[in-house]
Amino acid sequence: MSDETLRVTDEDPVGQETLELFAKTDHFNEWMFENLSLYCRDNILEIGSGIGNISSLLLKKFSEVHLSDLRMSYCEKLKSRFSGDNRLKGVYRLDLGEKEIEKKYPALINSFNSIIASNVVEHIEDDGTAVENCCKLLMSGGRLIVLVPAYDWLFNGFDKELGHFRRYNKKTLSALMEGKGLSILHSQYFNAAGIAGWWFSGSVLKKKILPKNQLNFYNKLIPLIRLVDQVVLHKTGLSVIAVGEKK
Repeated sequence: MSDETLRVTDEDPVGQETLELFAKTDHFNEWMFENLSLYCRDNILEIGSGIGNISSLLLKKFSEVHLSDLRMSYCEKLKSRFSGDNRLKGVYRLDLGEKEIEKKYPALINSFNSIIASNVVEHIEDDGTAVENCCKLLMSGGRLIVLVPAYDWLFNGFDKELGHFRRYNKKTLSALMEGKGLSILHSQYFNAAGIAGWWFSGSVLKKKILPKNQLNFYNKLIPLIRLVDQVVLHKTGLSVIAVGEKK
């Protein structure tokens, strides 16, 4: 990738604004982290770490954490934010869409016990390559934990502004991961209560950016919103999670 191309891809105004909004939704972040970290083992690589909203929680719970992002600007922010934390073992500028990842990042191949890719795979046009690359980065028996947006019918202006190529369901996400040699250990939907707000704001009101006040209010209601997922038994949700193990 040329320096000129890197400068273009490093610009992420909508994504950065969204990450900064979610940096203030502490209760939501902790709830999502609980659902993802349950299946993690130490020596973790987080892909698409952004400004570190989930990274900070990983570093509190695990002793060997590696962070990464496509954009160098985010990598520099991660290094600055977590400088001095001895649980952080590395920060990498990592392109999950790389066609020959073993040539571009040879030192990272077969290196990790767990990989978290939260709200990442939907940003990559060739999602098969993205999952295949995760497999190459995992040790044998390692686990890939993926969270992506759910349901095609919810695709709206929010998705377009954030650079999403698609949304998924349990069947399509599991099939994607199984097709790259992973055994599915678990799959579920997440955040059922969020469906209505995403649909109304993005599809009816045609908003392009998630409303700050709506997110703040939602964050305050997380104790009640968590109960909704329990009542519906994780059978529907704004996101879908799947956990695959490398054979």
